Amino acid sequence: MADPPHRMPMPKRDLLAITDFSRAELETLMALALRMKRGDYLERPLAGKTLAMIFGKTSTRTRVSFEVGACQLGGQPLFLSSREMQLGRGEPIRDTARVLSRYVDGIMIRTYAHTEVEEFARFASVPVINGLTDLLHPCQVLADVLTMREELGGWAGKIVAWVGDGNNMANTWLEAAGQFGFELRLACPEGYEPNHALFDRAAARTRVTITELPEEAVAGAHVVTTDVWTSMGHEEQAEVRRQAFAGYGVDEKLMALADPAAIFLHCLPAHRGEEVTDAVLEGPQSRVWAEAANRLHIQKALMATLMGSPTR
Repeated sequence: MADPPHRMPMPKRDLLAITDFSRAELETLMALALRMKRGDYLERPLAGKTLAMIFGKTSTRTRVSFEVGACQLGGQPLFLSSREMQLGRGEPIRDTARVLSRYVDGIMIRTYAHTEVEEFARFASVPVINGLTDLLHPCQVLADVLTMREELGGWAGKIVAWVGDGNNMANTWLEAAGQFGFELRLACPEGYEPNHALFDRAAARTRVTITELPEEAVAGAHVVTTDVWTSMGHEEQAEVRRQAFAGYGVDEKLMALADPAAIFLHCLPAHRGEEVTDAVLEGPQSRVWAEAANRLHIQKALMATLMGSPTR
């Protein structure tokens, strides 16, 4: 009997940034996530596969959504705290990446330095997903854009207003604006602007502006979104930041300047009374709980796409 024809292995794909996928691929990902959410997708592309989840930063939504999602797709999630691994004792990232690649079928990392995730992806032979770094939070913003599609019918012609710190969320909204083509307005205090290189790259593809006036950013916007003023790793700056961000809280008065059908988004956890009032977070325009739920569906679509065949 003749030997079966040799098949070259498919090159592995990573998701470290939204820009790792083309707009067409992102739209396909959104459609798959919605199929999964509706219950129209019954495949188990992760059957017999394991997802290693490395956490350098604590988490609620990232851990639970990835664990549940992997299980629903037939896979086995494996929680790994970087403090309990040899990484915490100084083992080089490249060594850990190469060893884990021989045990598992995919790796999700939530950590501080973006360079750590990049190095992991460079040396891993299995797909790597960025669960959060200090530079970017792609899984969260993909869930946010999915929420836009559900609640607003899409993103074409839409205006997103970011109010607050130019942090990893703001940076990722810049990437999303460039890929999907919606307008993005950022209101940030002086000295707390987003990454300049990411801003310039997005500005070359769509309309993005930055202002120090939240009212200017929110006027007529279809989405108003924010994040905590002090992220993990900046706790010692809490009081300085509280003073710098005075006047940048999203309240009912600010929301009234947005489009009448505007929605409010927040990646959570929220510091009620600081970056957002309780009235807005719990109000009729808030979609934060639907947004949080969409983490599960977009990440399932990601895992199916990167770790298995979503159409088999």
